[in-house]
Formats: sequence, C-alpha cells, structure tokens
Amino acid sequence: MGTRKHSQHGTSIAPVLEKAGYTVVLHDLRGYGDSSKPFDEGDTEHRLYTKREMANDSVKVMDNFGFKRFTIVSHDRGSRVAHRLAVDFPDRVEKVVLLDIAPTLTMYRSPKDYKEFATKYIWWFFLIQPYPWPERMIEANQREYLQSQLEKQAALRPPTPIRSQLEQEYHRTNSLPGAVHAICEDYRASASIDLELDEADEREGKKMKTDVLVLWGEEGIIGKLWDLVVVVWRCR
Repeated sequence: MGTRKHSQHGTSIAPVLEKAGYTVVLHDLRGYGDSSKPFDEGDTEHRLYTKREMANDSVKVMDNFGFKRFTIVSHDRGSRVAHRLAVDFPDRVEKVVLLDIAPTLTMYRSPKDYKEFATKYIWWFFLIQPYPWPERMIEANQREYLQSQLEKQAALRPPTPIRSQLEQEYHRTNSLPGAVHAICEDYRASASIDLELDEADEREGKKMKTDVLVLWGEEGIIGKLWDLVVVVWRCR
C-alpha cells in the first residue's frame, strides 16, 4: 500500500539474502517508520518529500556504512525512490529490483481503466488533497483508517504471525507525531514535482543505466491495469 510500509517490511527476506552472502541494509524512507518527518507548512511544492530527496537520503545512508556501489531491492514506495536513485546516481547502483510497481508517470497517464485505478489506489487521490484535510480526516480515527487499509491489502493472504507483528508495528509508527502528514506529502510530491522531474528525464532521454529486474504479483493489479510493464520500464 505504501501508506504504512517501512524497513520492517523487509525483515522476512533479509535473512535469506544474508544467507546467500549479501550484506543487507534496511532503512526507513524519509517520513516512514522511525525516520525523521520534516515539516514546513510553506513547502507548497512538496520538495521535502520528492523522490530525489529520498534518494539523496538513501545514498547518505550507504555512505555512512561505507558502500560506494550497491544493489537495490525495493517494493512500493521504495521502488519509486530506487528508480530516482538509479537515474540520478548511475555510478552508485549496480543492479535494481523493482517489485510490484509501474512507473509513476505511466500510472497517472495511462491506466486501462481509470475507475478501477481510482478505486484500487484510492490513497493516490485522497492523500494528495491539500493540507490539512486528509491529515485531519485520518487523524480523527487513525487506527480504524489504517486497519481498513491493512485488511483490504491482506484479503487474498491468510493470517500469519509475521503479518500480525507487522500490523502492530505499522500502527505504532503511523501514530508517531508527523507521520500522517509525512505520508500525505510523499504522495503529494509524487503527483506533482516528481512527475515534473520524470517528464524532464523523458525529454532529455535520461534512463536507468543499470541492470533492472521487474516483478509483479499475478493476483495484483499492476499487470491488469497497465500494459507491457517490462517494456514500459525499458523506457525509464
């Protein structure tokens, strides 16, 4: 869903990668989990939460651990940051894995069914509404809002102990001061300045120059609502 996910989402796969010989760095994106949640009411262009800013954050995290080149395995909002990072920092990225997304520009431009897109991705349209209305509506009954989203996303999957633990963690971190506003700002940036950056890349022919693996779920809607997902990514 994106409106709740953070580094805990990757804890189930991290041991598998470590066993295969990889060093795994999991970090919360700006505004998510326990990461900082900058706030500037005057930031009407949502620059604090562009994927470019988040990509810069990620590079600084890797610098802190001494990694000059690295492979990115990403999902959902993280994949949108990974896309921007690979375009802006081609010398830092060895390979990229993008899970269950189409490019943001493509998703807003050309779904097969706009009604289905708006229904299944309601947060893409609700969270981008002007501050402070989405924040106030969510914070009025924050736990019920998040739980409804969790249940909607988990409808096709049976309950597991790991999922229960993750849901508790999502409730904790989404209740932190500034979390709801930060999430809204992430989506507002995606629907405005991030699109401008993507369009500029398109005009200039800037693409990811690394090896890219794109995967999406058979029962999800990415492949159903957007044609030729792999072909689309080859243009990005």
